[in-house]
Amino acid sequence: MRRLGFFTLLSAGIALGAVSPAIAQGITVAELAGKTHIHGLAFDRADPSTVLVATHHGLMKTAPNGTVTPVSDSRDDFMGFVPHPTDATIMFASGHPQGGGNLGFIKSTDSGKSWQQIAPGVDGPVDFHQLAASPGNPDVLYGSYGSIQTSRDGGKTWAIAGDAPAKLIDLAVSSASPDTVYAATEEGLKVSRDAARSWQTILSGVPVTTVELTADGSIYAFVPGRGLMRATETAPDFAVLGEGPDPAGYILHLAVDPQTPARMVAVTGTSAIVVSSDAGAKWAVLGN
Repeated sequence: MRRLGFFTLLSAGIALGAVSPAIAQGITVAELAGKTHIHGLAFDRADPSTVLVATHHGLMKTAPNGTVTPVSDSRDDFMGFVPHPTDATIMFASGHPQGGGNLGFIKSTDSGKSWQQIAPGVDGPVDFHQLAASPGNPDVLYGSYGSIQTSRDGGKTWAIAGDAPAKLIDLAVSSASPDTVYAATEEGLKVSRDAARSWQTILSGVPVTTVELTADGSIYAFVPGRGLMRATETAPDFAVLGEGPDPAGYILHLAVDPQTPARMVAVTGTSAIVVSSDAGAKWAVLGN
């Protein structure tokens, strides 16, 4: 499991232990954690009661009772995953095909049922371990593959934007400006206001395991030992919302329901999928 000193290892997608590609219909969230690694998640815009889960063996969805089913027949490894901010049928991803190699930048236009490579990326095919789309302009995307690459045409073409921050874990884009990008790293939270060409530190001296931004300008970040923290882009003074679902551990991925921002879903360091209905003050395992 991911611990301090292991963030880089697991963000690189290196499997710790064997996993089985056989993910059947109707397994539970607890069973999913024993079968694969979880690389990303999001609320389904078509049905916010459903959570989309990007895994080492394809894209899954979870029902409110915790039942997990595959979205499609694909068992590719979706290392990077982000849904379109407004269109529920469009999703973006990157990672590894089941047979090995890299996927490049891929896209689904049928809610994750099928995927096509849109571009190989610079020096590709790439494997974006971190992938983020601008909430205000989804034609603008950022991906990490050695350096930070960016696309301004919905992923058709990519260019090197700048160096990635050291020990990068997660990326998120401001809803106010597509040129403002946040990076969660083992050494703190950083921001770039020039489209990933340069970075400044806004939360230093602590590891930040995930970062998420919402349409109202909120910044959510998880700091092990402190918990889930919130600030705003206009006033980046972080306050603790709660110690988190695993006080002794950390959150790997966090998603906020765009329709109900107090509702959140996260993946813990033990691969538990947990939900909160009070903006992170209290958490429960999905399905319980």
